[in-house]
Amino acid sequence: MPYNQKNKFMWICWAGWALTMSPFAWAQTVAAPDQVPAVRAASVVRADQRTGRLVRKVVLMPAQPPKSVAGARESRTAGRATQPAAGTPQPAIDPQFLRTLADDAADRHGVDPLLVDSVIRAESNYDPLAVSPKGAEGLMQLIPSTARRFGVTNSFDVRENIEAGVKYLKYLLDMFGDDRLAVAAYNAGESAVLRYGDVPPYRETVNYVSRVGKALGAARQQTPAPAAAAQPEEPGARPVEAYVDSEGRIYMRTP
Repeated sequence: MPYNQKNKFMWICWAGWALTMSPFAWAQTVAAPDQVPAVRAASVVRADQRTGRLVRKVVLMPAQPPKSVAGARESRTAGRATQPAAGTPQPAIDPQFLRTLADDAADRHGVDPLLVDSVIRAESNYDPLAVSPKGAEGLMQLIPSTARRFGVTNSFDVRENIEAGVKYLKYLLDMFGDDRLAVAAYNAGESAVLRYGDVPPYRETVNYVSRVGKALGAARQQTPAPAAAAQPEEPGARPVEAYVDSEGRIYMRTP
């Protein structure tokens, strides 16, 4: 092979290898359910450079790529494992996988999966990195005290967040015995609902209960009701025959 062609061939091979080695090669893919890494992130308060006001933001930490990609990368680099730089995008998570996690947690704790889904939609619309101005974090918007209460170490870990959020919702359902009041307490806290004996008259809470209720009602209308088990037919009344023997005795029988 002439030198120029050989040099060109080598350059193409090197470019292809560099592309597969790029951290963005795995960061832009949707991670498989069994390879979803725990998102490492932190909620921080910083001054906005333009306005000078304090704003809350999520800062992503360096994260390990999915195991299958990490293993392939390590084999190509002869054991020299590399770490993506800070700020590298996390692998996207399949929304259906998040819904499956929510449904599984709801089934384990005896909560209507449609209610859990409606709460998540109202809280974060399935954004694992959502942060409210008050510091609530993750899919089910756990405030730090609630996260600690239910043993959460990383509110941006989708599994931990959903598990704790569903446990809290179950606790509120058991306390109030009413979906509407439980949803109100999830937003405003159980003490506020106990104080008023009803949905607290806070505009945010009233609107929140309305949003969850509408989403839940629509979901239940779209979900077909389970078919009722077929009941065995009861036998109809059998006719009774009567006759008199030669000695005048009356006998009755069913054919």
